Amino acid sequence: MRPDSETPFFFGADEGLFGMFHAPALPARRAMLMCPPLGQDLIRCHRVYRQLAQALAAQGVAVLRFDYHGTGDSAGASVEVDWDRCVADTVLAAAELRTRAGVDRVVAFGARLGGSIALAAAGQARFAEVIAWDPVLDGGDYVAALDAMQGALRQDGERFNAPRSHADVAAQWLGFDVGDDLRRQLAALRVDATEAPTLVLDSMPASSGARWERIVTARGRVATIAPPTPWNDLRRLEAAILSPPLIQAVTGRLKEIA
Repeated sequence: MRPDSETPFFFGADEGLFGMFHAPALPARRAMLMCPPLGQDLIRCHRVYRQLAQALAAQGVAVLRFDYHGTGDSAGASVEVDWDRCVADTVLAAAELRTRAGVDRVVAFGARLGGSIALAAAGQARFAEVIAWDPVLDGGDYVAALDAMQGALRQDGERFNAPRSHADVAAQWLGFDVGDDLRRQLAALRVDATEAPTLVLDSMPASSGARWERIVTARGRVATIAPPTPWNDLRRLEAAILSPPLIQAVTGRLKEIA
């Protein structure tokens, strides 16, 4: 099998979840589960997730990228996305990765809500460590930011000839349908520390006021990545999130914990 071999497959109940397994050239001694964010962040992170998976496979790490129910290539519509199911899907994906890689030690990686989901699933999924890139800790602030961006997008004269009606976009976040249940779940979300060691990769702008203390215990740490990632910049909404420093930080960490 060649290095960074990629195998697409379906798994889970009724084989409704899509996964992409990146197999290293030699039998793996460790594995990483890549938990995607949701909505527009998922689209913008697709390329950097693939780049990271390939880099990790090249250094001997078995990697699984996957989509939650209602996202990406998995079954279901975006309006069906549910926080609790995302967490449950992550636990299933961790078990699938252990079986395919033949190892028990699984590290989780996730950007934004992907990091939040990895932290929420850490106990059930038995993650050896969680690497969270700018995770969402307070859902209320996150929902407010998405609503503000959606409101600005509705009136964006560079994208639309005329402002779209409130009714057209009332149940959307940046082009993705959002259900009432998910909105309520995220609005109430508060992510706390997990027993798994946690590495937070912080690329938030200084003005964001991001505080990571409550999820970084004595067994974890925070590392800063520059430049800041433009998660909430509408001017770059269609631009992919690319970050060589992020790839260097994660691959470096996996070498440390080999």
